[in-house]
Amino acid sequence: MSDSIGWRFGDTYFRLRPSMAVNLPLNEMSVEEKLQAMEAIWVDLSREPDRIESPPWHKDVLEETERRVESGEATFSDWEKAKISIRDKIK
Repeated sequence: MSDSIGWRFGDTYFRLRPSMAVNLPLNEMSVEEKLQAMEAIWVDLSREPDRIESPPWHKDVLEETERRVESGEATFSDWEKAKISIRDKIK
């Protein structure tokens, strides 16, 4: 497994090393190219999930959500139905 990640932008192939500073031509990149860059970063981060610490507020939010579900103030939704509902609200 390589210690670098890479992706293509037009005719240029970008390869990043973990300690390398990054300067991307964001104003020249398409949405698809930006998403490809994000995916490459996510793949790299996912290689060692134990090295990523959640911020303390994540625990607070999860505990509050759990409390709201247990008290009946909140419920879970099917993800496909939730996406439709969200799309309908932002139209």
